[in-house]
Amino acid sequence: MFIDPFPPEVAASGSLTRELSRGRARQEAHAGQFIKATAGVIEGIVALLDGGKVSGKREAEPGLEIVRSLPHGHVAAVQAVIRKLGLERMLQGRTGVDKRVCNLIEAMIIHRIIAPGSKLAFHRALAAATATSSLALSVGLIDIAEREVYAALDWLIEQQTRIEASLAKRHLTDGTLVLYDVSSSYMEGRCCALAKPGYSRDHRPDRPQIVYGLLCASDGTRGHRGVRGNTSDPQTIREQIDKLKRRFKLSHVALVGDRGMITSARITEELGACRARLDQLPEGAADRCARR
Repeated sequence: MFIDPFPPEVAASGSLTRELSRGRARQEAHAGQFIKATAGVIEGIVALLDGGKVSGKREAEPGLEIVRSLPHGHVAAVQAVIRKLGLERMLQGRTGVDKRVCNLIEAMIIHRIIAPGSKLAFHRALAAATATSSLALSVGLIDIAEREVYAALDWLIEQQTRIEASLAKRHLTDGTLVLYDVSSSYMEGRCCALAKPGYSRDHRPDRPQIVYGLLCASDGTRGHRGVRGNTSDPQTIREQIDKLKRRFKLSHVALVGDRGMITSARITEELGACRARLDQLPEGAADRCARR
């Protein structure tokens, strides 16, 4: 029994046959007879071996060659959420800023979620030669200079109050429950105005610190503010209460935080003007509520 996978011309010449005998396969190649095949057949075989394809006329055609493939799924997922929330319209508002600046801010948000890193790493992720995803193509950014990234950040800082007010109007209501806590990170470098010697939660007292307070609403909406690294935790509360009541126009807020940070003395000294009331939960009550 003979099985020949090659074209009829080659099979007729007996160039390569496979003989099955008693369940064992034995291949015999006859190089001398293989020369009888036409040049077109040989070119077709070479094309097939190289991963190409051969048409009915035995003309070799180049196969599909993948030069580069950039990950896209995670970029598309985050971008779809941004579109659903209308965040791109909120960023631009009525400022009349160039769309390229808003695209850069959107790209920074996406990159912060999918691959957190420095702004230099973000710039490299957008460059065609060093791109790590389809981010640049998805937001329509080409040939981005480093100065454009930092200029977009400067514009974003100027618009922070407006954007925060828009988000608060959408997600915060009067009488809302807000969770508040404070954390910190150590800083490498000497050019940050907020970096000061202070308590290190990362066990790096040899480095300057940056303290930041985090607000979280019941629907998961979060906001944070960085302060100097030598600021104590209770001292950050007044600014957060002022933001909620004056900037966001909330007449009543339920603020939940650590007992060591929101104390009776702090309420009297720092928050008396806000007419705040302190209710302390019994020991272990917070844990029981969390488990429920």
